[in-house]
Amino acid sequence: MSGHAIRADTCLARPLLIGLAMLLAGLVLGLPLAIVLAEAFAHGIGAYLAALTDPDTLDAVVLTLIVALCSVGTTTVFGVAAAWCIARFHFRGRAVLLTLIDLPFSVSPVVAGLVQVLLFGRRGWLGPFLVTHDIRIVFALPGIVLATIFVTLPFVARELIPLMEAQGSAEEEAALSLGASGWQTFMRVTLPNIRGALLTGVLLANARAMGEFGAVSVVSGHIRGATNTMPLHVEILFNDYQIEAAFAVASVLALLALVTLGAKIALEDRWPQPQTIGKTAQ
Repeated sequence: MSGHAIRADTCLARPLLIGLAMLLAGLVLGLPLAIVLAEAFAHGIGAYLAALTDPDTLDAVVLTLIVALCSVGTTTVFGVAAAWCIARFHFRGRAVLLTLIDLPFSVSPVVAGLVQVLLFGRRGWLGPFLVTHDIRIVFALPGIVLATIFVTLPFVARELIPLMEAQGSAEEEAALSLGASGWQTFMRVTLPNIRGALLTGVLLANARAMGEFGAVSVVSGHIRGATNTMPLHVEILFNDYQIEAAFAVASVLALLALVTLGAKIALEDRWPQPQTIGKTAQ
């Protein structure tokens, strides 16, 4: 085949593949989003605002924000510590730690929630001890936070590990050799070098925390005004045939997802990361 024929095939294939990708993205992502927004505003802005200012909805929003704050904060601390250990040291059990970090990607969130019930439920392994000491985990805020931490655990670590391995430790060793303490080295050398990936991981973890349904559904108990997050509240409204209110709350989650995506793109444009994904698996 001549060079002209290859170039012609390439010129034809490129717009075809781009068009196919855009069509699939529109059908799978764009169309459902448009339907959610259309249904949310079907009865006007007044009905939309009334649905969002309902006391049960406001309680769900507040609980979702609290759970996201607690889980993302914990995930961030764990992710930075795990990435530091994996990228800077070679130790026995390193591969096991990497596997454990990826575990939430392969285990169903519903299974994770069920495991928590089996551990902390009234008839679970630790149930009698918790009941004796009047400690509530399942069907309460601690259980929801633990379930959300499980599903958000990998995001920060998986953003930081490839970047820190690609950067190496030369700058940190130079800072230490010049007399900087470990904390000064982290704050003035390590943190500025990883802030783009760190913020991206935090954004992704926050989006997952706010939108998590499966694990939280198992451990929450679906108590109105107490243990219902926004995704659970959408389900309850829909099951109660409050369709407009369900779509109104769902539209807020959709808008949060769009804002998260836009922020992620902006961060990647400002702090581009090296293409090293997969290096840690070798």
